[in-house]
Amino acid sequence: MAELNGQHVKLVKFAGEFVWHHHDEEDELFLVVAGSFVMEWRDTAGVERAIPMGVGEMLVVPRGVEHRPVADGEVSVVLFEPASTRNTGSAVTSELTVEDPVYL
Repeated sequence: MAELNGQHVKLVKFAGEFVWHHHDEEDELFLVVAGSFVMEWRDTAGVERAIPMGVGEMLVVPRGVEHRPVADGEVSVVLFEPASTRNTGSAVTSELTVEDPVYL
């Protein structure tokens, strides 16, 4: 992880289903650098969508939108988000919550 102008730039690797969550005050930008995943989200009207993401593709999840990334295999993603952003957002703290990200 690095920090730039109050933004965290994070290289994350994940596989499987992440927890459903949202961020009240922060937008998040996802840029896929290896692998693929599906971003599932529920808009404010409760409509669910599944957006497939592959290498080189980018997606901004707007603040307040409930979402979770789901990957069949390992995927590497660069995240850009305000430094105050908790990775599991509104979700209850779990084994997926990262309280102290590692700086590179």
